[in-house]
Amino acid sequence: MGSCFSAETKDTSPFHSEVISKSGGDVGTQNSSKVSSVSATPRSEGEILQSSNLKSFSFSDLKMATRNFRPDSVLGEGGFGSVFKGWIDEQTFAATKPGTGLVIAVKKLNQESFQGHREWLAEVNYLGQFSHPNLVELIGYCLEDEQRLLVYEFMPRGSLENHLFRRGSYFQPLSWSLRLKAALGAAKGLAFLHNAKTKVIYRDFKTSNVLLDSNYNAKLSDFGLAKDGPTGDKSHVSTRVMGTYGYAAPEYLATGHLTSKSDVYSFGVVLLEMLSGRRAVDKNRPSNEYSLVEWAKPYLAHKRKLFRVIDNRLEGQYTLDGAYAVATVALRCISVEPRFRPTMVEVVKELEQLQDPKGSKPRRHSTHGTLPIGNTTYPRPQGL
Repeated sequence: MGSCFSAETKDTSPFHSEVISKSGGDVGTQNSSKVSSVSATPRSEGEILQSSNLKSFSFSDLKMATRNFRPDSVLGEGGFGSVFKGWIDEQTFAATKPGTGLVIAVKKLNQESFQGHREWLAEVNYLGQFSHPNLVELIGYCLEDEQRLLVYEFMPRGSLENHLFRRGSYFQPLSWSLRLKAALGAAKGLAFLHNAKTKVIYRDFKTSNVLLDSNYNAKLSDFGLAKDGPTGDKSHVSTRVMGTYGYAAPEYLATGHLTSKSDVYSFGVVLLEMLSGRRAVDKNRPSNEYSLVEWAKPYLAHKRKLFRVIDNRLEGQYTLDGAYAVATVALRCISVEPRFRPTMVEVVKELEQLQDPKGSKPRRHSTHGTLPIGNTTYPRPQGL
């Protein structure tokens, strides 16, 4: 499904990744202001909608707020629908004139998508009950006849994917410090989910699902594939294999056994994408470099070889020790054996220690084309 992107960050399906969907049996940390348990037992649609902390919008309200879903209001497009920019009154939630009131992102589901309805309901189920600084806020929903819509806070910087991989005058390469900031924010979001009263496994962690606000704070979006974690003495959840190639943990692909360590693996892949500026899967590269994990793994444990992996657009912005520390976290996260992967709480602690360490100086291989940390400027998104 699409996400709450900035107008200048129109999104499509992941560039060189395929969505996994195999048939089969389907069986927090701090900083939370609104947390309640998500039931581990399946609930009816009515129960989910009644227990959520969300505003119920009429279809006519959202039609007005988005100027009749005008094509020039499209923020992003995904496999399950399009996302439109809109405006509502901050107090009454009534539609307002463009440029006034609260900016929102409205996800409109394709009516032909059966799987899309299940994901729509999952989104309401989880984001309707959770609130955290590193989760995108779901304001409300619309369920009217065949119409299924979701209303989110607007994320003006768009997706992490766009800032890492898009080229053009609007998208400047994210600086080292901003990449670390985004990585830490996303890690906090996952850690919160894994430590909620009823553990939640995100299942589809990737750069296109990490959105950035105006200050480059990262927030997780799109909970359509999220699942309740194992309960009692169970070690995993058995479920159909779904997600995105390149990000899914190998043991999950092989067995359908889902654990929080599956999310940790996906986080490691994203951290590697941020370190290298390369996509998880890129068939435009030589065959031995298709898979980022397989190509980069041999270099991550060696300081002297690490330069082969690091995005050359980051030249002059990092210390070798800092880059090696990030590489070490990524390497542990993508371990083939789940038991060797850290928890997301441990990842958060390690990344927090790397935020602007005192007394460290950026490493420079040359003076050509380097950018000092914090001095990179980024264009501010313009309203539609």
